[in-house]
Amino acid sequence: MVRETTAASKAFDVILIAILGVIALSCIFPLWYTLMVSLSEKSAAAAGIVRAWPIGFNLVSYQQIMRDGQFFHSFWVSIERVILGASLSFIVTVLMAYPLSKETKDLRSRNVLMWILVFTMLFNGGLIPLYQTVKAYGLIDNIWVLVLSGGLPMFNVILVINFFRGLPKELEEAALVDGAGPWYTLFMLFIPLSVPVLATITLFTIVGHWNEFFSGLVFMTKPDHYPLQTYIRQMVIQIDPSQMNTDAESLKRLSEISNQTLNAAKIFIAMLPILVIYPFLQRFFIHGITLGSVKE
Repeated sequence: MVRETTAASKAFDVILIAILGVIALSCIFPLWYTLMVSLSEKSAAAAGIVRAWPIGFNLVSYQQIMRDGQFFHSFWVSIERVILGASLSFIVTVLMAYPLSKETKDLRSRNVLMWILVFTMLFNGGLIPLYQTVKAYGLIDNIWVLVLSGGLPMFNVILVINFFRGLPKELEEAALVDGAGPWYTLFMLFIPLSVPVLATITLFTIVGHWNEFFSGLVFMTKPDHYPLQTYIRQMVIQIDPSQMNTDAESLKRLSEISNQTLNAAKIFIAMLPILVIYPFLQRFFIHGITLGSVKE
């Protein structure tokens, strides 16, 4: 009986590993395919015959990107947006979540404020009123419109609220007995104990700002102000030969480049920062989501 149970358990483990392996491959393959297309020759990419390996391996698309000043300018705009946006979002999220994590007897208007937060998650004023508001504040073609428009994610606030509410109340009571005020308690007690959920919302914010393209498309009128994802979506469909030198080397490079391989190279490079950052934060991800989830 014990042997049968052990055999069944091993069989279940094998099946589970196989299923998870298939899911992992389905997530990794699009990234790998994009890389293979970017490294393939023009005709193979156009014919759609690139699969798991590059055909006619070359680095022409990446060499062309190195000459694209607008790509790196938009890359820097996105980095600036992520730094400003993640910093601002972290500060306002923590400052809002801390008082809202208190009981109603400590903050009488807590329930009303929570209902307002939930309402903003379900409804918004619409794109036209938002554009008019942004224009009235003079933020068109300004990096701050990309930062402020998503500066307070309500989902992140609720995650942090529930994490704070799950911390032992005795710790805060002991701090109050020792004479600690609200600011000292928040920065010296709550924040150090909340690293998992804070790392999780930071990851959410970074990915959100890096991948978001629509606000750049709406609020930016000049290509020089486009963040990277907006620039990638607005890339010129045809490569203009008149913009390239007429020497033999430039003509040869033009004949080897297609928009499909060039765009694949740009998309892959745009993914690299998130792929680099995620391994450092992923160990907090599941822990932060679980402890910050809604509790009974």
